[in-house]
Amino acid sequence: MVALQKTYLHGCIHYKLTHLMSQTNAIAAKPHYPVLDGLRGVAAIVVVVFHIFETHASSHLTQIINHGYLAVDFFFLLSGFVIGYAYDDRWHKLTIGGFFKRRIYRLQPMVVMGMVIGALCFYHSDSTLWPLIHTVPVWKMLLIMLIGFTLIPIPISMDIRGWREMHPLDGAAWSLFFEYVANIAYALGLRKASKPVLALLTGLSAGILIHYLLTNKNGDITGGWELSAEQLRIGFTRVAFPFMGGLLLSRTVKPTQFKNAFLWCSLLLVLVLALPRFGGAEHFWVNGLYEAMVIILVFPLIIYLGASGDVSGPVTSKVSKFLGDLSYPLYITHYGFIYIYTGWVSDHKGVTFSEALPYALLTIFTSITVAYLCLKFYDEPVRAWLNKKQRA
Repeated sequence: MVALQKTYLHGCIHYKLTHLMSQTNAIAAKPHYPVLDGLRGVAAIVVVVFHIFETHASSHLTQIINHGYLAVDFFFLLSGFVIGYAYDDRWHKLTIGGFFKRRIYRLQPMVVMGMVIGALCFYHSDSTLWPLIHTVPVWKMLLIMLIGFTLIPIPISMDIRGWREMHPLDGAAWSLFFEYVANIAYALGLRKASKPVLALLTGLSAGILIHYLLTNKNGDITGGWELSAEQLRIGFTRVAFPFMGGLLLSRTVKPTQFKNAFLWCSLLLVLVLALPRFGGAEHFWVNGLYEAMVIILVFPLIIYLGASGDVSGPVTSKVSKFLGDLSYPLYITHYGFIYIYTGWVSDHKGVTFSEALPYALLTIFTSITVAYLCLKFYDEPVRAWLNKKQRA
């Protein structure tokens, strides 16, 4: 009798373990979206090129790759989609602390590296544009770097560059601050929201976004990188609809089949980011309407089509994977080199873009090379070590 009970108990335990392992494997085997990875890389490269051209633009009206800043809003929407897809069905075995650990392990190593690279580049960007950089003591620069490691925004009074950025060593890190805010909102509440409630919140945030774009004096969604009431409003407006919209998209839309998705989605993404300013200097609202349409309609369409496609052929597969792997390291580390390039252009008044082209290409090449080296020799090993430590 005792033997039978032991056998029955062992059978139950084996069944439960097998069932749990099958659930885990089912989650691990969830289909991947390689096209979306590739698109993230395309958007990151557009951001780098946009910042190069921005240095030579006299105003937003003349900027080449005019709407390149909308890549950040694309990132937010893609993040909401991926977070919902990856975690919505895991909460039966995932704690809030576990979720935060996963996100910190994924994002924080490169945040630290971005600040380190920004610190190394800081004094090399001393120029007529930022004439006080050489007066900043090293201890203060290092203090700003250490604060930057945490992504805690610094007040304007602590700015060491002159652009009033919440992260003056790595200006691009402002969007990571709002990414973390969105992740916290998801873990604490949005993950529990029903589809009707999430749809209502997404609709309200879309209305706020449209209102801002049609009424603000610039007619665009640029901003969010400064610790002030106005800039924080822009930042929260920028992250609210895209993140919740991506989350809603992941819960409501079932991908189909779309051939050559990476090619067509890449072309559409580059097109909407590169189109010139609309409405001129007299009708800013026209440009605002365009940006609202892109964020609310076109970006979700691109993500849906990207999720509906697959990469075909070894070359496309390798390109997509390379771009996807490179995207985050490139985005979070490139701005230190942009500071140097911008300072150089400022010191050479009247230099044309054709004259500056070799330096522009060098900046882009350096940004991509450094990002790749950081990925292979720092980010991937550190994340592997952190994940191994968590499992131990």
